[in-house]
Amino acid sequence: MASDEWTRWLLTRRDGGNAALRAEHASALEVFRDEVLDRASLAPADTVLDVGAGTGLIAFGALERLGPDGHVIFSDVSEAGLEECRKRAGGDPRCSFLHAPAEDLSALPDASVDVVTTRSVLIYCDHKAEAFREFFRVLRPGGRLSVFEPVNRFLLEHRPDSLFGLRDPEVADLLAKVVAVYRDGARRGENPMTDFDERDLLRWVAEAGFDGVEVDYRAQLDVPAEPIGDWAARKDAAPNPLAPTYGEAMTMALSEDERERLDTRMTQLAQSGTPTRRTLATAYIRALHP
Repeated sequence: MASDEWTRWLLTRRDGGNAALRAEHASALEVFRDEVLDRASLAPADTVLDVGAGTGLIAFGALERLGPDGHVIFSDVSEAGLEECRKRAGGDPRCSFLHAPAEDLSALPDASVDVVTTRSVLIYCDHKAEAFREFFRVLRPGGRLSVFEPVNRFLLEHRPDSLFGLRDPEVADLLAKVVAVYRDGARRGENPMTDFDERDLLRWVAEAGFDGVEVDYRAQLDVPAEPIGDWAARKDAAPNPLAPTYGEAMTMALSEDERERLDTRMTQLAQSGTPTRRTLATAYIRALHP
């Protein structure tokens, strides 16, 4: 099956095919996976619905925690992603696969699963409140919801012109032009990636009917972080499935002379080990079906 933008990003564009970047991302993703699954409080015989399964980070992690009578439903909007998961599952009878968006899980009966998990999925949904209502519908009484979402509105509000947290005066004008490629069209209320914050998530969960709602919100502003690393490799990476790579954004925004100037400076910053600055906000949500 031909790949699509979602699966291409998960398999190659997220790290530009670079092993060091892939390892860096894998370490962070394992933390997200474990936090989501810890909050799900899995029992050995649970049926778990992983919405937006991608290539199976959460779903396969759930399988490792379930017993022989447990079951995981891999649900995703991408057929190519589901095919990748099928291959990795290797015929495990505890796995099934559903091609569906988060907002429409109508192929599943009411009260048919024990746990719903998602990670960085709602950020791409235009109708997030509908997704939470679907999660509530398919959960049995006593079922659990465990969600992780980045809250990109925080970055848009606090550091709209920042790329990797760098505000280097030598190339600040060029960085602003590249960031504008990503920012344009991502204004509040016009883009599902930036049209919500942690208070919206809390409200949608409560309005869907959930009980025992817990939101663990964390914000970081200009926190020293890892250096850029291999700049040539970093340019081949894209920040999300719907965005150009950093190199592509440079081509779109800069002249040839400007690209050369930015390349030279970014390579210098990488080689000197200059730290980036992390500005982001995230939310973990746990809730119960009464």
